[in-house]
Amino acid sequence: MANMIQCILGGALAVLAGAALAQGYPAKPVRFIVPFPPGGGTDLVARTVATKLTETKKWAIVIDNKPGAGGNLGIAEAVKSAPDGYTMVVGQTSNLAINPTLYRSLPYDPVRDLAPVVLMVSAPIILVTSDKRPFRSVADVVAAAKAKPGHLSYASPGNGTVAHLTAELFQRAAGIQLSHIPYKGASQAMTDLMGGQVDLYLSSVPSAIGQVKGGKLRALAVTGAKRSAELPEVPAIAESGYQGFEVTTWYGLLFPAGTPEAIVKQMNGEVNQVLKQPDVRSRLAAEGGDVLGGTPGEFSALLKTDLARWGTIVKQSGAKVD
Repeated sequence: MANMIQCILGGALAVLAGAALAQGYPAKPVRFIVPFPPGGGTDLVARTVATKLTETKKWAIVIDNKPGAGGNLGIAEAVKSAPDGYTMVVGQTSNLAINPTLYRSLPYDPVRDLAPVVLMVSAPIILVTSDKRPFRSVADVVAAAKAKPGHLSYASPGNGTVAHLTAELFQRAAGIQLSHIPYKGASQAMTDLMGGQVDLYLSSVPSAIGQVKGGKLRALAVTGAKRSAELPEVPAIAESGYQGFEVTTWYGLLFPAGTPEAIVKQMNGEVNQVLKQPDVRSRLAAEGGDVLGGTPGEFSALLKTDLARWGTIVKQSGAKVD
């Protein structure tokens, strides 16, 4: 009985301590770790939300880009940080749902070591080609690939990324064979695509939409269930004879596990308010993103579901990174 009372009192004290901490939160700058280089989709989403939090709440938000190992280095640093509410990480499909199966071992477990706060955005992958290439539709790509199996090349931001695995799924659906050229991020892949070194590129929408609208790249398809509002003339792959084909990637904010629940709830509420702001929604939509929001529980459930789903896809593709 004494032990039971001690446990109850201990739990109550922990809740009270967390609530007291949240009342004065944040008392110093909050660091957003972005596990990828500046300029990509993950970075853009993080900076959009951080900027609005600074404007509306007068909070000091510091963006800390920590790229490397497919996003693993940034996640690992967040996991090792003190769970005091002053370090967050921007997680997404690749580093949280794919990498645990793709890599032989990771310095973190996304379910055990992180506390989901809020989903921010989801976005499809976009299939693009240079304006110098002859392809004007998915059917053109499929026909060329069937005529010369393995001759057409496609770039991705890296082995085992959502873009790479999306291409694997599409090749299986279309019965074609393409040559994969993995890059260490979007920037060099985009440069080589426009320079003619590769034929196709599967990209996040934020990384490619500027070049598409500028006429330097031709968008052939998006991988969402429907067309992108910002690129209404570009069909979904599902419209091109592959009914049911759908792949999207998501971006969310997480704390290290053990962060007081009161702070998790407070940050969830503040970010949800930010995501409702018209200028934020239009900014993210202009980059091809669909604003999400929601509860920590909803984020946690999606993470667990996608871990199982993408784990199966990784195993079927045979992709591995040591």
